[in-house]
Amino acid sequence: MKGNKGRPARGCGYALPLPIAVLVCSAFFFLGYYISLSNNQEIVVENDVDRIHRQQLLENGETVQAAHGVTGDDLINVIPFQVLSWKPRALLFPGFANKQQCETIIKLAKTKLTPSGLALRKGETADATKDVRTSSGTFLSASHDKTGTLAWVEERMAKATMIPRAHGEAFNVLRYELGQKYNSHYDVFNPEEYGPQKSQRMASFLLYLSDVEEGGETMFPFENYQNMNMGYDYKQCIGLRVKPKQGDALLFYSMFPNGTFDAAALHGSCPVVAGEKWVATKWIRDSVER
Repeated sequence: MKGNKGRPARGCGYALPLPIAVLVCSAFFFLGYYISLSNNQEIVVENDVDRIHRQQLLENGETVQAAHGVTGDDLINVIPFQVLSWKPRALLFPGFANKQQCETIIKLAKTKLTPSGLALRKGETADATKDVRTSSGTFLSASHDKTGTLAWVEERMAKATMIPRAHGEAFNVLRYELGQKYNSHYDVFNPEEYGPQKSQRMASFLLYLSDVEEGGETMFPFENYQNMNMGYDYKQCIGLRVKPKQGDALLFYSMFPNGTFDAAALHGSCPVVAGEKWVATKWIRDSVER
């Protein structure tokens, strides 16, 4: 039987000497790998470009061809937000309104301010609770605003919360001057303390109308259920604190989806240390009061 010494190898389908066959096959292998890698990179790049393009559409709010209901619209609404807390559920919407809109609301409220009131529990008196809330304020209805600013804010708030405008109370526009504050409290009214309630304030939406030089933060002392068992003094400014910035908006929920109260939603306004604080608050009810 003859040996195969010196017999050319059939590398890659051709009769070639073994060393050359190995080199040729290797070259084809690496060429194929490079082409495959290049194609994959092109796909990745194309997908990235496509993703950027879709993101740009979202940011620009351009019209999209999508079916919508009679009460819907044909625009993509992009309202940037940051989750500040899950306990309670609190979101910050930076740049929710512009400087002119904020100043318009301040102008509407400025001549109508009176000392802020306080809902009293059973047995409480106004004199005994006068130090709890020391701001001044007024209620403004969008229907009485000829500038359309409040209606615009309400519509944008409805889109941010996905709760119809009809669930909101009138705006409570507040001014906090030097040293003024609002001790920690709940926006829901416990029937055992306040009597029967037709509906509850399930969420609160605060639009900061001004910057505050120092102090004036919105505080959540029980955030993540902290400080609840320490004999908390309701005047203390501790826990999660949100610094007011003109145009920013804060949304937080006082109730869980099942309708029970969230104990972590205790909140207040820290004293103003320097400057002045203006804020427009919209309380959102769990049902529409007739």
